[in-house]
Amino acid sequence: MTSDVNAAREENVLRIDIVSDVVCPWCIVGFKQLEKAIEETGVSATVNWHPFELNPDMAPEGENLREHIMKKYGSTAEQSQAARDRLTELGAGLGFTFRFAEDSRMLNTFKAHQLIHWAGPQGKEHALKMALFEAYFRDRRDVSDSNVLADVAAAIGLDREEALAVLEDGRYAEVVRQEELFWTQNGIHGVPAVIFDRQHLVSGAQGEENYAEIIRQLVKEAA
Repeated sequence: MTSDVNAAREENVLRIDIVSDVVCPWCIVGFKQLEKAIEETGVSATVNWHPFELNPDMAPEGENLREHIMKKYGSTAEQSQAARDRLTELGAGLGFTFRFAEDSRMLNTFKAHQLIHWAGPQGKEHALKMALFEAYFRDRRDVSDSNVLADVAAAIGLDREEALAVLEDGRYAEVVRQEELFWTQNGIHGVPAVIFDRQHLVSGAQGEENYAEIIRQLVKEAA
């Protein structure tokens, strides 16, 4: 599986576009399920990441995650805990660690998306996306903080000072806003949203077996 954001559609290569946010637990669950489905089916695929903010108006200091979820979705504390337990179990089965805590926070991710955009032409988009998922969910780091973001970028081989400069001058802010707008104007209001071969939209984390069946059907149709 390759992950070049600029990869062209090649013969016998399935293009997969994923609209997601790095603070969306179902986005990493869905990707890990999809990753296993790609391995199971043996197809060649390119994965292209696109920005979406769960909470574009989130204040810089963020908000307690449990309080945010309860307020946004009307869930109870018990339902919130059950959801965390389910995600933790699902993640473990997929090789991903969720470390929820009482002080976990929902954060603004606009800077994170700008950094991912910057990493794309350097061939590091996918690696940075995965590193940010881990930084937020496993390591409980503040992925709205420029220094944290620069540290994560440096850890995967990107230039830390350049990463900071990108975030400070906001050179990719407008292009990221425009891409976010493109997806919302095209009906994407929840994530993960997975688009196969530029035309088949699948919403939510569908599970390894369902993703594998979708891939097999698309390969069959292409043949």
